[in-house]
Amino acid sequence: MHKALSDSTRFEIFRLVAAQSAPICACDIVDRFQVSQPTISHHMKVLRDAGLITVSRRGVWAYYAVDPRGLEVLRDTINALMPVQLAATR
Repeated sequence: MHKALSDSTRFEIFRLVAAQSAPICACDIVDRFQVSQPTISHHMKVLRDAGLITVSRRGVWAYYAVDPRGLEVLRDTINALMPVQLAATR
């Protein structure tokens, strides 16, 4: 997961998808980045393979959403990195 997000374009794509209240069409993702459609497709595959996003098909269109399981893993990782608050244990 972390390796997938280490690429700045993938990170920004993930942020865009995560900010949506509903799945976002691949065509809308392509329109927001200065890279080709095949490059966006590659980035989406990497994010899917990492468990960070899901895809659903509606006719010829692909719609992407954050995978809640992947998001939970990211949250757990961040929480594990945070120092334990000593004041809470006193």
